[in-house]
Amino acid sequence: MLSILGSPNATTFCDRITRRDVLKIGSLPMVGAAGGLTLPQLLAAEAASGSASPNGSHKSVIMVFLSGGPPHQDMFDLKMQAPSDVRGEFQPISTSVPGIQICEHLPRMAAMMDRLAVIRSIVGSEGRHAAFQCMTGQTVNNQPPGGWPSFGSVVSKLQGTVTPGTPAFVGLSPRMKSSTWSDAGQAGFAGPAHAPFLPNADGADNLVLNGMTLDAFKNRKSLLEGLDRFKAAADAGGSLESLDAFQQQAFGILTSSRLAKALDVSDEDPETLARYGGGSYEPAGYGDAGPLHNHYLLAARRLVEAGVRIVTLAYGRWDWHGRPHGTNFENARDHLPRLDQGVTALLDDLKQRGMDQDTTVIVWGEFGRTPRINKNGGRDHWPRVSCGLLAGGGIDGGQVIGATNRLGEHPVDRPVHFQEVFATLYRNIGIDTSFATIKDFGGRPHYLVDHNLHRPLPELT
Repeated sequence: MLSILGSPNATTFCDRITRRDVLKIGSLPMVGAAGGLTLPQLLAAEAASGSASPNGSHKSVIMVFLSGGPPHQDMFDLKMQAPSDVRGEFQPISTSVPGIQICEHLPRMAAMMDRLAVIRSIVGSEGRHAAFQCMTGQTVNNQPPGGWPSFGSVVSKLQGTVTPGTPAFVGLSPRMKSSTWSDAGQAGFAGPAHAPFLPNADGADNLVLNGMTLDAFKNRKSLLEGLDRFKAAADAGGSLESLDAFQQQAFGILTSSRLAKALDVSDEDPETLARYGGGSYEPAGYGDAGPLHNHYLLAARRLVEAGVRIVTLAYGRWDWHGRPHGTNFENARDHLPRLDQGVTALLDDLKQRGMDQDTTVIVWGEFGRTPRINKNGGRDHWPRVSCGLLAGGGIDGGQVIGATNRLGEHPVDRPVHFQEVFATLYRNIGIDTSFATIKDFGGRPHYLVDHNLHRPLPELT
C-alpha cells in the first residue's frame, strides 16, 4: 500500500516520510502475472528489453469496455420491422449522416455521426462474461505458454514508453466485485514488465479514483504537494544516493506527480467538467460492475496527454436480464444518455486539443443480447453478433459497417471478427500485424492476430 506517513520510530525525511515508505511508493502492484513485481523491477525489465526508449509519434488508444454485453438492437441496430417482443421500446432517430439512424437515447452521437464508425456485425465471441476478448482479440481456451497478452501489453512490449516516468499502458477500470469485468488486460507472455499500471489496484489507494469526490481530489493535491516537498528536500540532502538507478526512477515516477496529476480532474476548466458530466462512483446496476462516472473518460484523455499509449476502462453494468434488477429498457434509459454524453465529450475534447487524429477511441462489449425480450423484460446473452463504435485515429467516420437480419440475430452482410478490429487498432497505433510477432514463454513466436486471416478493416482507412 502506498504510504505517506512513516513510523514514528523510523528514520524519516521531511513530512515524516521514511525511506521504507519511499520503497513502498516504488512498489505499487501490477496486474495479473506481475504478482509482486515492484515498480523498480518493472523499470529494470523494460530497460533490459530495450523497450523503454521513446519512438517518436504518440499514437494512442482509449478502450471503453461496456461490461456485461450491451444490447446492439437497442443502441445502433434498431429493428423497427420486427415483432414487438423483439423490437423493444425505443425509437430510432436520424443522424448527421443521411440514411443512418441510431437509438433516440444517443442524440449527441447522432449529431456527430459523421465522425463515427458503427460496426453492427461483430462476430467471434466466446460468449464469456469477461473482458478477455475485448482486451486481447483471442479466445481463452488453448492459450500459448504464458497466456495471450492484452492489446496494451503488446503495445508496451513493441513500442515502449513515450515519456520517461510514464507507463505505456494504464488500466483505469474501477474495482468491481466481478473481477472478469474489471480486468484491464493481462500481460501474458509479453512479460510482467508490460502489465498495465493500475491506479485503482489494491495497494495504490492514494491514486484511486473510486469514491473520489472533488473534495477528495483536492486532498490529493495536498498529497502531491507533500511528495514534491519531500523530493526537493531529499535531493538537496543527498538522501537518495543509496538507492539504485531503478529505485530512483521508480521514486521519480510517483513523486513527479505526472500520473497523479493526470488523474486529478479537479483542476480542469469547469466548462470541461460540465461537458463530460458527472455521475456516481457507486457500482452501477446491482453492484458487481463499474460505476457510471464520466470523469473516468476525462481522466483517460489526461493520461494520454501525459504520455500513456493505451488506456482501458470499464463503464457501467450492461448485463440486463430483467426484473427484479430492472428491465433492459429501464437500465438502458439510465446508461445510454450518460454514455452518450461522456463519449461525445471525450471525442470533442480530443479534437479541440488536436489529439483526435492520433487517438483512437473504441467502445464495445463482450457480446450482444438476445433478439427476443424475455418474460422479465430483459435480454439475455447473445454471442452470435454484437456491436461496436470507433472514432478518431484517422478513421473514416460517417459510416455503418455490416448488417444483421430483420431480427438482429446474425450478420447478413460484412461480418467483422474481433481480430479484424484489433488489427485495425494495431495499425492505428503503428504496428503492422502482417509482420509483428511476440515470443511466448516457450520461445515460440506468435503473430498478434491470426496470420493471413484477419486484416485491418479496409472501410476505416
